Amino acid sequence: MTRRRWLIGTIFAAAILAASHAPAWGAKDVGGGKGNEEIYKELELFEHALSLVRSDYVEEPQAKQLIYGALKGMLSTLDPYSQFLDPDSYNELKVDTEGEFGGLGIELTVKDELLTIITPIDDTPAFRAGLRPGDRIVKIDGQITRGLTIVEAVKKLRGKPNTKVALTILREGENELKEVTLERAVIKIRSVREADILEDHIGYIRLSDFRERTTQDLEAAIKKLKGEQMDGLILDLRNNPGGLLDVAISASELFLQRHQLIVSTKGRIKNQNQEFRSKVDGPASGLPLVVLINEGSASASEILAGAIQDHRRGVILGTKSHGKASVQTIFPLKDGSALRLTTSKYFTPNGRSIHGQGILPDVLVPFERQPEGGSKEKSKQQQVEELIEQLESGSKPSDEAGNGSKKKLDNQVARAMDLLKGIKVYESREKAVN
Repeated sequence: MTRRRWLIGTIFAAAILAASHAPAWGAKDVGGGKGNEEIYKELELFEHALSLVRSDYVEEPQAKQLIYGALKGMLSTLDPYSQFLDPDSYNELKVDTEGEFGGLGIELTVKDELLTIITPIDDTPAFRAGLRPGDRIVKIDGQITRGLTIVEAVKKLRGKPNTKVALTILREGENELKEVTLERAVIKIRSVREADILEDHIGYIRLSDFRERTTQDLEAAIKKLKGEQMDGLILDLRNNPGGLLDVAISASELFLQRHQLIVSTKGRIKNQNQEFRSKVDGPASGLPLVVLINEGSASASEILAGAIQDHRRGVILGTKSHGKASVQTIFPLKDGSALRLTTSKYFTPNGRSIHGQGILPDVLVPFERQPEGGSKEKSKQQQVEELIEQLESGSKPSDEAGNGSKKKLDNQVARAMDLLKGIKVYESREKAVN
């Protein structure tokens, strides 16, 4: 028996994410009698057109090519996230969930009919080339991308490691197109990218996406930092494009109390109208919490951030998120192909639909890019001065001073640190009064 799978992540040029949820596939009559009559009437038009193509086209077309083309066209008229997946594309989707594949490390969506980068994945060719969230991919190897589905774009961007692909980029605020040639590489995805104590017992965890092992890895990171006396946490969801619906739910549970509503979904079919609540008291449910988001935070990231915000469980800091609040279901077909179909929309615990709107942070802090060149020289000079001071004082040079491994805080993380310190001071005074 075939299975359907739910996904809420944006499509990746480096990865397409699918979720494991839902019952067996079966035909359903969801339309009324009048609706069926309209469909049958239009099918006559399709049959007529198909007959003309088969009889009068200059060359004899292949039946599968015609049907696949019709399916692609049909799905493309619905929304940017619904697509027909031929067997090769569907196999790639299933491989992607394993977390290793060949590509550039670009996470994509469609915005204003243009392929748009949600975020480059860290330590990938796209990241090293300086591609940014919001960049529009105008051409791939000289071919204009307007009209391409995301799946078709993924096929062009994918390839064997060490092969090259040329991109033409339009960056917001710049008038000239930028030509970039990238060399494909094996992309390995780790959801928990960083898990450290910064200072004053404040922990920092950066989550890159929501994959099958994300919740286990995130819980292990929280346990590790609590063992290091963590008493406040910064959860960094910036440039996290989302992923699996069930993982978004289980990851949110780590920060909430039992029975709290995480997300609800609504669709045309009754069984698509569901509420998902936390089943346990999360191991981080009592920690002071700041969640970082930006325009690259989408779908599953917005589910987690929305739950934290609506339950006033923590403070959301940064800039407005992407605004993707629809759920796609994968319907496998008998020939190895599949339909990726938007079947419902999701809502935050307070019933908000953030689709196309995004989540507004509680504390708006635009990201400030560090100036290049002078800042690096200053940083190196500071490291040398600190090393000399330690040597002159007779103390042993620390690893942080010796190899520069200490995390450099950007302005948003620094503001989150200040906010958590203030929360901790306030809570300690409240306890002293009581």
